[in-house]
Order: sequence, then C-alpha cells, then structure tokens
Amino acid sequence: MADGRFMPGLVLAERFYREAVEPLVRKHFGEVPHSAARLGAGSEVLGFDTERSADHEWGPRLQLFLDPDDTRADDIGAALAEHLPKVFLGFPTHFVGTEDEGVGRMALTDGPVRHRVDVTDAATWFDRRLGFDPRGGVTVRDWLGAPTQRLAETTAGAVFHDGLGVLTPAREALRWYPDDVWRHVLACQWARIAEGEAFVGRCGEVGDELGSAVVAARLTRDLMRLRLLLDRRYPPYDKWLGSAFARYADLVPVLRAAVAATDWRAREDHLAVAYERIAERCNDLGLADPVDPTTRPYHDRPFRVLRADRFTTALRAAITDPEVACLPLLGAVDQCADSTAVLEHPARSRKLVD
Repeated sequence: MADGRFMPGLVLAERFYREAVEPLVRKHFGEVPHSAARLGAGSEVLGFDTERSADHEWGPRLQLFLDPDDTRADDIGAALAEHLPKVFLGFPTHFVGTEDEGVGRMALTDGPVRHRVDVTDAATWFDRRLGFDPRGGVTVRDWLGAPTQRLAETTAGAVFHDGLGVLTPAREALRWYPDDVWRHVLACQWARIAEGEAFVGRCGEVGDELGSAVVAARLTRDLMRLRLLLDRRYPPYDKWLGSAFARYADLVPVLRAAVAATDWRAREDHLAVAYERIAERCNDLGLADPVDPTTRPYHDRPFRVLRADRFTTALRAAITDPEVACLPLLGAVDQCADSTAVLEHPARSRKLVD
C-alpha cells in the first residue's frame, strides 16, 4: 500500500533505501561503499508490526553502514536531513520525541528532516546492540550475555545491500548457538521448569488457586520459550512471545487452557500434555540420550509432573566443551533475569553473566 496506508515496515524501509536514501547519497557523494539494512529494535524487524505500530518508533527508517575509516558519516547524515523528501509514500520522514520519552514519532516538518537513518559503522552498531562484534568470533560469554531478543533483532530484519560485506558474515555467525551452548541453554530452561512444576498442585491443594494460576502462567511462559529454543528460534520478549509461538497449533490451545483453568487439577492436566509433547521434541533432536517423556507423580506426592530435571541432567551429560560443562545452571542472561533495565543494556547484561 502507499499514500500513508499501512504496509509492512520492512517493505517501507527497503523502498525508502532504494528510492530515496541511496539515490540521494549517490547524488551528493558519488559511489559511497556501504551496507544498508533494517535491523535492531522495532516490531517490523520481527515481522509483527501492524497499523498500531505506526504510533511510535515506526516509519521510514534504516541503518546505513559505512567503512569505519570513512569520515563522511556526519556529512551524509546532514545531507539526508536537508534533502530527504518530507514525506515518503505518504509517511513523514521527520521524527519528533524527547530524550526523556525515549521514543520517536513520525511528524510533518517545514524545516530539515530529523530522520531515522542511522549512519554508522558495523563495529559500533554491533557493540551498541550486543556488547561485542560477532565478526571477530563469538565467545561463550558473548552468547550467554546476549538476550535472545537482541539476537533475534540482529538475525531477523532485512539486509538491502551489503557492499562492505560486513552484515552477512556477522548475521551468519549469530544464526544459532554452538551445539554445546545450545545444550546448556536447554538444560537451564528445563531446570527453570523443574523448579516450579510441582507447585501448581501444591498451591491448589491448600486452596490457593491464585497462587497455582500464577505458577502455571510462569511455567507456560517457560514452556513457550523452550519450544522455540528447540526449533533453533530465539524467543522474543514478552510482547511478541505469543505471536512467535502461534505456529504451534498442537500446543497453543493446550497452554491457553492451562492458563484459563479455574481448578488446579485441570491446570495440571493441561500442563502435563504440554510437558510430554515438548519432551518428545527434545528427544527427537538427538542432542542427548533420550529421556522417558511421560509425566508421573512428584515423589510420593499426588502432583503430576514431568520431573524436568531429568532432561537437564541428560543434556548436561552430553556437553563435551569443558568451558561450557563447568558453567552453573544459570543459563543465558534472560534465563536468570527479566529486568528491562538489565536486558536492554549490553554492559549490564554482560556484567551479570560475569
């Protein structure tokens, strides 16, 4: 669509680059070696944007990567501000918003355009988003210190031109965890489930249906993230977790029933179905010796559980990298912390992992 009607943000970004940004740069600076993409934060990068998304941090925007020795970044940014069209395909190219608000919104302007073309170099951009440059190799610390939301934002989106050859190898390096890091992350996710799976029944047994429901909701979130990890998909943060999970038609109604149940026994039964299906998928990967995927009582208590710790043990036993094998069962940063104030700041995430 055009004339201000909604279109997927990645489509808009590519057209903005090809029809406005690149021709303008070439006109004023000649053939500038560069790469261009739409990566990073924003619902459109993950393909989840809708008309609602256009109210903030959405619009004609992209990253323009220059060689780090190219000193024209500021000049190119200024030329774009001066010469970009005020409106592109019906969408303002000018963004307003204060630093305190932390967001930008499209708005019309009569003056220079405060555009959202981030003119930078790859090393600076990757360090700002991840805390490291993947082109130099990705260490175990790098993997565990990067929230899956940030890894998803970096490997999704779209590359429109990679004239510098900097984006393709970086994104390929981050495509997925090495097998032993994957085993470790999966083991830690099963460990999270093992911590709470008996509490759905224990809370319910003492008449605490609200507490039982809260535990079930946490377990549901952990199961959703686990299922995505098993398919080599980085789980996005909570706003988009359900959207990313929607493809699992065998599990969505089961988990919806679990969180909607008003009786702990029904809640427990629905979770048990999800446990067994996800456990079978884990076995199918062949990352560790298979584990019996059927649910069972919790020791001598009448609560139906998987005993998810059995999967943790099996996965840990299959790790051969000594650096990974000696790690504590904390996992990646977003498996042991869910504070936005930590996860949105690479320095804090990496310090926590350290």
